Amino acid sequence: MAKLLGIDVGTSGCKVLLIDENGTVLKQASAEYPLSVPRPMWSEQNPEDWWQGVQTCLAELNEPNVDAIGVTGQMHGAVFLDENDQVIRPAILWNDQRTVEECKEMDQKVGLERLRSITCNPPMTGFQAPKLLWLRNHEPENFKKVQTVLLPKDYIRFRLTGVKATEVSDASGTGLLDVPNRTWSHEMLQALDLNESLFPRCFESSEVSGKTDLGIPVVGGGGDQAAGAVGTGAVTEGIISVSLGTSGVVFTALKAANYDRAGAAHTFCHANGQWHAMGVMLSCGGALRWYRDTITPGLTYDQISAEASAVAPGCEGLTFLPYLTGERCPHNDPYARATFAGMTLGHTRSHISRAVFEGISFGLLDGMNLLLNLGTTASEIRVTSGGAKSPFWVQMLADVFEKPCSTLECDEGPAYGAAILAGVGIGIWPNVEVACARSIKIRSQVSPSSTNYHASYTKYRDLYVKTRDWNPS
Repeated sequence: MAKLLGIDVGTSGCKVLLIDENGTVLKQASAEYPLSVPRPMWSEQNPEDWWQGVQTCLAELNEPNVDAIGVTGQMHGAVFLDENDQVIRPAILWNDQRTVEECKEMDQKVGLERLRSITCNPPMTGFQAPKLLWLRNHEPENFKKVQTVLLPKDYIRFRLTGVKATEVSDASGTGLLDVPNRTWSHEMLQALDLNESLFPRCFESSEVSGKTDLGIPVVGGGGDQAAGAVGTGAVTEGIISVSLGTSGVVFTALKAANYDRAGAAHTFCHANGQWHAMGVMLSCGGALRWYRDTITPGLTYDQISAEASAVAPGCEGLTFLPYLTGERCPHNDPYARATFAGMTLGHTRSHISRAVFEGISFGLLDGMNLLLNLGTTASEIRVTSGGAKSPFWVQMLADVFEKPCSTLECDEGPAYGAAILAGVGIGIWPNVEVACARSIKIRSQVSPSSTNYHASYTKYRDLYVKTRDWNPS
């Protein structure tokens, strides 16, 4: 039976797992590495830390018989290599917000409407292209040294195979891909005066991109959201994936490159050979972690959930805006800030705890509404990532969305999806849809509460929206 390896280069650490052709997880390992914040709104990492983390995981798995490898990881980051393929400076990450002026520069040079029709997105501070422009504008000596720009997972591919390559789902988040045509945009590169030689060949996600020294095929893989969607089965229209990770993502597959002309939602190439749309909030589980570490040190997430469950929906008028690191959807505002609003002497820590969960959930509903406005349907919602382990939170989402929410038997995130893509790449399954149908199983489904919670959430979400739309930036 074939053995398939998935490698996920995350923000806080990497995960490597091994599955068989039934989708059963055989082994897995993880390793953490540091995050650098050299200035406010900056976020960087050393790519060598990713590679060492992957090496540690592979050594722990100690699996000599691997048939194919899929790679995935945090999107948008920029790894700058010189003529000797050495890293020039720390990688600039997806949640770095330094490139506000460079995003304006992109709009000015390409034109607002034209840029969006090519890339299906507005330029965003997290994307790779404005990072390269920032390097040219602020570190010209480093820019002169750049011979190659890679995304984080593609740096690991390079270290595994010696091949410089990317694939369409992750490349969609650079701001330089012609998303409808699934290829680098010559028009974008020319308008921004960027040499196409800086960028690697672009593959499809299940296409073999290279081989390791041992001859193991490595497929294109996917950005963490596309690979994560493969891991949840969100590869056909109507299945919505809601990921409760550090960031929060509401994700749907599309048959065509439909995009939000207001720029609040993303449309990217999907790992199944089609497209997807997603609404992304930057602080989801990250906001809950901040609350745990800063406001309730010593409490576990379960204890915070228990406190929150003691309070009725709406928290008696207390609202939390979860914009701790700026926001993407529905704003695209790096200067948006988090807020507790409506607090009185009658509010307790339990109210504050529930307000955090509700504020994040309302942010996810913003994302859901963006996707519905694109014409998609929500016939099934699958809740994934760390937050899916909380029955309290999954029930809240079912009530807020007013839709049943499912959790999965195997919720191993993007690494699982990357391993599935590896299997498609070597012919274990004929396509991604068949692979998901045969591998992914539902663990449980939670229906909206029989009580009138949705009406309460609707009332208090109106208060959230009024607070949200008061924009201090």
